[in-house]
Amino acid sequence: MTPETGTVVRRLRKGMADGVLSFPLTSFHDDGSLDPDGFRAYVAERIATGPGAVFPACGTGEFFSLDEDEYRQVVTITVEEAGGRVPVVAGIGYGWAQAVRFARIAEEAGADALLVLPHYLVTAPQDGLVAQLEQIAARTRLPLIAYQRGQVAFSVASVKRIADIPTVVGLKDGHSDLDRLQRLTLAAPEDFLFFNGAATAEIQARAYATVGVPAYSSAVHAFAPEIANAFFTAFQGGDDGTVDKLLRDFYVPLVELRDRVPGYAVSLVKAAARLRGCPVGPVRAPLTDPSAVDLADLELLLAAGLDLVGAAL
Repeated sequence: MTPETGTVVRRLRKGMADGVLSFPLTSFHDDGSLDPDGFRAYVAERIATGPGAVFPACGTGEFFSLDEDEYRQVVTITVEEAGGRVPVVAGIGYGWAQAVRFARIAEEAGADALLVLPHYLVTAPQDGLVAQLEQIAARTRLPLIAYQRGQVAFSVASVKRIADIPTVVGLKDGHSDLDRLQRLTLAAPEDFLFFNGAATAEIQARAYATVGVPAYSSAVHAFAPEIANAFFTAFQGGDDGTVDKLLRDFYVPLVELRDRVPGYAVSLVKAAARLRGCPVGPVRAPLTDPSAVDLADLELLLAAGLDLVGAAL
């Protein structure tokens, strides 16, 4: 690990202990075009709430729908608004050649590290998963965090191999296979970072913590940082009563609503942000905005969640 990479790892580790990992939405105008001014205002508000790190242009930020110029604007604005206060980890993805194009843009924009999203379409053998990271690492100086989800699932042997790549510093897990994850954490070096990347990660925060992975990404932070931060504080402080209440009365109903329609993991989050007055606009196809019925249910749930933590809609 280079001194520069080590510095980023230390900043991320401190951030993981101090706050949730924030994955901001990307702002679009009603016609679907990028809204840079809206995004600047929105991401500045997210950063002001004290996340441990901010991850622009990832899944919640609709990375898959951004062209390279839009991506550059999103990452640049995030770096400018962060102003060095929190680490900025930009998403990259597709095959390694395209991922490298995004990596170079993120590096030029001043990002601190990169989250390597699952590659496109094909199921690959373990040697190929490792090679994907090797190819990217050979072409950017930025530290890399691998994201296993969908068709990407690293074996114990592969985690050992990617941990030997000097700039691969961590793994975000979206599979929630805790038996497998425990084996991975035990096989990795002590300074290797692990993140809970399950959908609505707070639901599984306790379970992940039992295998040594307390850090998690929070989609709720994208629209209700008051709720996300209240949960984080209670979780970190061992306040089981507050954790149970937030899970029972907000997070579990949110997951049930999310599961009604494919893509709601992003669409509902964006709709909730709009309900809070955030300038994020609609989702881009192939996602769809929530129906009127689901939006009404979301508004009631959001109000109830904010009431739980003494915040206003």
